[in-house]
Amino acid sequence: MRRPAKETREHILAVAHDLFYWHSIKGTGVDTIATAAEVAPATLYRLFTSKDELVAAYIQRASGLYKQWFLGATAEGEPADRILSLFDALIEQVQPEHCRGCPFLMAMAELPDASTKAHTLAVETKMWVRERIGELTGSDVLADQIFLIMEGVYASVQSHGADGPARQARGLVELLLTSSLHRP
Repeated sequence: MRRPAKETREHILAVAHDLFYWHSIKGTGVDTIATAAEVAPATLYRLFTSKDELVAAYIQRASGLYKQWFLGATAEGEPADRILSLFDALIEQVQPEHCRGCPFLMAMAELPDASTKAHTLAVETKMWVRERIGELTGSDVLADQIFLIMEGVYASVQSHGADGPARQARGLVELLLTSSLHRP
């Protein structure tokens, strides 16, 4: 049974997402994706003219999913509570069964050429996150500090697991928020 092109494209992207995320972008070939998606390579290339285009679509898809997660995690409460909710959700997100690391940091590391679309999309996602934190805090300095803690969570879970230093992130953010509320 044939699927419509839009459905096939989304299926390929879902398969590519898992393979790129768990096995790396550079280490995953287009033929591997086509085989795993059970489509002919010609079908894949008809929907994505190159691996670069497929990788960019993967990052764009991952960005949309991440933004949805972020907005859901910060949807309710006062700004400080929303930030703390973000870190509650983050510690759940970085559990080893869900997380190999930040897909955007990994993409930037694998694709260091800043002129590639995938790299640009990854940077734009990171900028979006920093801007949303800035909107919640109303302070560029505090937003930068909280953003650094969030990035540290993604980095530290790779070497120390979710029960390592990452477990301290929420408490550290809470201290920063409390400290900023008591400044003259």
